[in-house]
Amino acid sequence: MQVATLGFPRIGPKRELKAALESFWSGKSDAGALIATARTLRSDSWQRQASLGADLLPVGDFALYDQVLDTSVLLGVVPEGLDAYFATARGSRTQPAAEMTKWFDTNYHYIVPELSPEQNFALHPQGLLDALAAAEEAGVTPRPVVIGPVTYLLLAKSHTEGFDPIRLLDRLIPVYQQLFARLAEAGAEWVQIDEPALVLDLSDAARTAYRTAYAAFADAPVKLMLTSYFGALGDNTDLALSLPVAGLHVDLVRAPEQLDAVLAGARADLLLSLGVIDGRNIWRADLAAILNRIEPVVAARGSVVIAPSCSLLHSPIDLDRETEFDDELRSWLAFAVQKISELNILARALREGREAVAAELDAATAALDTRRRSPRIDRADVRARASDPDPALLRRGSEFAERQRAQRERLKLPAFPTTTIGSFPQTEQVRKARADHTAGRIDDAAYEQFLREETARTVAWQEKVGLDALVHGEFERNDMVQYFGEQLDGFAFTRHGWVQSYGSRCVRPPIIYGDVARPAPMTVEWWRYAQSLTAKPMKGMLTGPVTILNWSFVRNDQPRQRTCRQIAFAIRDEVLDLEAAGAPMIQIDEAALREGLPLRRSEWDAYLEWAVACFRIAASGVADTTQIHTHMCYSEFNDIIAAIGAMDADVISIETARSKMELLEAFRSHGYPAEIGPGVYDIHSPRVPAVEDMTELLELATKRLSPDQLWVNPDCGLKTRKWPEVEPAIVAMVEAARRLRETVKTPAPSNAG
Repeated sequence: MQVATLGFPRIGPKRELKAALESFWSGKSDAGALIATARTLRSDSWQRQASLGADLLPVGDFALYDQVLDTSVLLGVVPEGLDAYFATARGSRTQPAAEMTKWFDTNYHYIVPELSPEQNFALHPQGLLDALAAAEEAGVTPRPVVIGPVTYLLLAKSHTEGFDPIRLLDRLIPVYQQLFARLAEAGAEWVQIDEPALVLDLSDAARTAYRTAYAAFADAPVKLMLTSYFGALGDNTDLALSLPVAGLHVDLVRAPEQLDAVLAGARADLLLSLGVIDGRNIWRADLAAILNRIEPVVAARGSVVIAPSCSLLHSPIDLDRETEFDDELRSWLAFAVQKISELNILARALREGREAVAAELDAATAALDTRRRSPRIDRADVRARASDPDPALLRRGSEFAERQRAQRERLKLPAFPTTTIGSFPQTEQVRKARADHTAGRIDDAAYEQFLREETARTVAWQEKVGLDALVHGEFERNDMVQYFGEQLDGFAFTRHGWVQSYGSRCVRPPIIYGDVARPAPMTVEWWRYAQSLTAKPMKGMLTGPVTILNWSFVRNDQPRQRTCRQIAFAIRDEVLDLEAAGAPMIQIDEAALREGLPLRRSEWDAYLEWAVACFRIAASGVADTTQIHTHMCYSEFNDIIAAIGAMDADVISIETARSKMELLEAFRSHGYPAEIGPGVYDIHSPRVPAVEDMTELLELATKRLSPDQLWVNPDCGLKTRKWPEVEPAIVAMVEAARRLRETVKTPAPSNAG
C-alpha cells in the first residue's frame, strides 16, 4: 500500500514563484535568482509531501510557467533557454506569444504546442534529469512525471490546413524511448505518464496511436504508470487496460462508477492507482465511505496505490494558513496539504486496520454530519425562487434584429465601435491602497476617494484617446468573481488560497458553501458615478452566473446546475438595478462557459441547456434598448457555437488575437446574427502591437463576418498589464478602427439621425 501524489502546487505558500517570475521579467533580478527560488520551492514541496505521508513524489510537475510548455522543451519543439521559453509563453517585442487555452475543463491554461508537417523532435532531458537527481539527493522517493505522447499530440495544433499532429507519432515515439532509457540510467524505477486524453471521445486514429505508442514502450526499462484523470475511461476502458503498462491510475472522484469495469478487466499484475481524494475541490472527504469502497479492492488484489484524483495543482496549498475561518467552516475543508494527510489516514487504515485511525475517521464523519445539518446551508426562499419554471424568465422582449435597431437609435455609435473588456491596470498604487484599506491603515472614506480619483482619471483618458463605449476600470474589484461573491450570501473566502491559472497569474476561488442570494446592489453606485463623468455610454460590468460557478469551489452536496440557477437570479437582480439606474449597456462576462463543458460529447447538451438558461435568466429581464454584452476567454467556439447563439446576447467579445481570427470561422459557418468584438490585442503578452498588426487582424475579421457586426476591442481585461503597455496599445487600436472606417464600407447605420 503506497500513497502517491500526481502533482503539487508550485506557486509556493506565499506565491514566491509569482514574485520571482515578475521580478525576473521586470529586470529587477537575474536568471540565477529565479532558478534558485524555483529549486527551493521544489525541494520544500518534496519534503512537505514526504512529511505528510506520501511515498511516491512527482518529479517534473514543477514548471516555471507551464508543464505542457516544459514538455515542448523536453521534446525539442521549443528551444532550451529562458529567453525562448518565456518568449513562447508571453511573447516578446519581436515574437508573438504562442496560443494559450484551457487544460481540459479546468481554469488552468496551457501553452498550445504548434507543430508543422515537417516537425522533428529531439530529446532535451537535462531539466528533468536534474530534478530527479535533486529529489534523490533530498532523500525522497521520486517518480518522474511526463505528459504522454498521444495526449501531447492531441493537444497540439498546426497552422497547416488539413494536417493532424497525430500523424507525427512515429517521429515522437523514439524520443520517448530515449527518455525512458535516460531516466532508467538515472535510477528511476517508475514513470508517471499522463494521458488524460483517455477520458475523451477518441477518434479511430487516436485509438490506433495509443496502441502503436505503448506497444513500442512495452520493453521500456522503467515501469509506466499510465495516468488518466478528469473523468471516466468509459468506452476507452478496454483500450487502456489492453496497453502493456505496469500500472493504471483512474479518477474515482469524477467517475467512481468506473471502478467495477476497471477491476473486471485489469490484469492480475497491473498495479492500480486509485484516485480517491478530490484534487480539484476543497471539501473534506468521507473517509469511511472511501474505505468501504476500496477495502474489498485491496483484499482482492493485494497491492494498490492510493492517490488524489488528479494533480493537486488545482487546489490551494494549506488550510492551516486560513486563520480567519470559523471552526465550523474550517472543519468542512481540505486543501492540498490536508488532502495528503487524508490519503495517509486511508493508507494507515488499509495497512493496520480502521482501529489504528479511529479518532481521525470519527472526526471526518462528525464534520460531514455537521455540514449536512448546518442552518447556514439551506434557504427556503432562495430555493423556491430558483425553482420557478416560468419560461418568460428566459426570453428577451424582441428578436435580435428589432433590438439592434432600438439600441443603435439609442447609442448612436460609429461603425467598428471601440471599447475595452472592463478592467484597466491594477497598478502598484491600486494594490497598495487596497492592502492599506484591508489592514486598516486608511479608512473607508480615504479609500473610496482614491478609487474615485482612479476612476475619473481612467474615464477621462478613455475619452481623450477616442474610445466609443467606456468602462469605469474596476479599481474597486480584487477579482472578477471574488468581488461579487463577497457581496452574495452563501460564499466564503480565503486569504491565502491561491491557485495558479497560468504563468504567474494566480486566483483565489471563492467557496460556495450554501444557497446563494444577493442582499443588496453590488455595482450600481460605481456605475452611476462613472457615467456621471462622461456623455459617452458607460458599460455596467458583471460576471455571469456560469463563470462565477466554474471559477469557484462549488458545494458538492447538490447538483451544480441548482447552484448556478441561484447565482443567475442574483445577477438578474443586479442587471435590472443597473438598467433602472440608466445603464444603456450591460456586460455579463461568461469567460468560463466553454470551460465547464463536459469532456464527453454525450453530456454536452444537458450542461449547455442549463448553462445557457442561467445566462438568459440573468440577462433577459431588460428592455430592447438595453444592450447586453458578454465576453468569453480562450475557447474552441466551434464546439458550442449553437449554444452561444442561444444565449441571445447583443454583443459578444472574444479572444482571437493569438489565433489570428481563426476562431471567427465558427461564427461565420453558424451564421451568427449578433455583433462580435474579436480581440485585436493580446493582453497576456507584454508586446505592444502596431497599428498595422491590428488593422491586419480587423481586415481578416471582415473576410469572415459582415463589417456591420464588428466591434474593436482587446482580447481580455487589462487588469494585469501596465499603463506604459496599455496606453500605446489602445491608442493604436482606436487608430486601427479609424482606418477601417475609411477603407471598409458598412451599411448605413439606422442611428444616423
